[in-house]
Amino acid sequence: MRRSAIVYNPSRPFTETSSADCHNTFFLRSVVLKLFVRAVLCLLFSFAVSAAQETPVPVVQEPYHHVQLKNDDIVVIHATLAPGERTAYHIHSCDRTGVQLSANTTTGQRFGEAEGAPSAASPGDVFSDTCTDKPLIHRVHNVGSTTMDVIDLELLHRPTQASTSVAGPVAVENPSVRVYKWTIAPGASTAMHTHTRPYLIVAVSPMQLKMTAPDGQSRTEQVKAGNFHWVTVPVTHALINESSAEGQIVEFELK
Repeated sequence: MRRSAIVYNPSRPFTETSSADCHNTFFLRSVVLKLFVRAVLCLLFSFAVSAAQETPVPVVQEPYHHVQLKNDDIVVIHATLAPGERTAYHIHSCDRTGVQLSANTTTGQRFGEAEGAPSAASPGDVFSDTCTDKPLIHRVHNVGSTTMDVIDLELLHRPTQASTSVAGPVAVENPSVRVYKWTIAPGASTAMHTHTRPYLIVAVSPMQLKMTAPDGQSRTEQVKAGNFHWVTVPVTHALINESSAEGQIVEFELK
């Protein structure tokens, strides 16, 4: 015999509802409750991920920025960003400089501000930022169709007394560094020049590079785009392109 349950409805007479109907109602409520709990958990998780992404991190901890060299003076970072990708907010807490290794289009967004307009870059473009009363906190969004490829230098301290010696035409500078950009035709040479302070030499394009001293001694290297070398002793040299195509070299000399 099927059991029945009495359900009271103030607006209607007493009616009888089967135990099977009660079971179905309970099951439906259980499913709805489980779906609701899952939806809340998913929402909380998305909020947590969003909050984590919004929390600025030091640039050396940002996933798209890869430290290549760190010493008492500089941090060399190789940053790459594929089309459509966006970095997390990150902090540059000191003067910085760098060079573009690829043609790319990106936007910048300072923390708490709207995203900026797209900016196009070409290989060999150099940049410089000065950290004044507060650090630079921003993120970068690749809005173009090519990978962003950048060598970034974090300059860990400013000189107490800047050097007045200049090695060549200055492309950009800030209180910590002077940047020299050399575009060298096939078979051509830069002027002989002297670095009195530590410097980083970066190849922007692949080439066979010959470095010659005033006494005629030389060294030749086959370099690739992004190759760099840190030099801590005074150097006088000329840079010669022994390749069949134009080459670009950038030198970052500490002040």
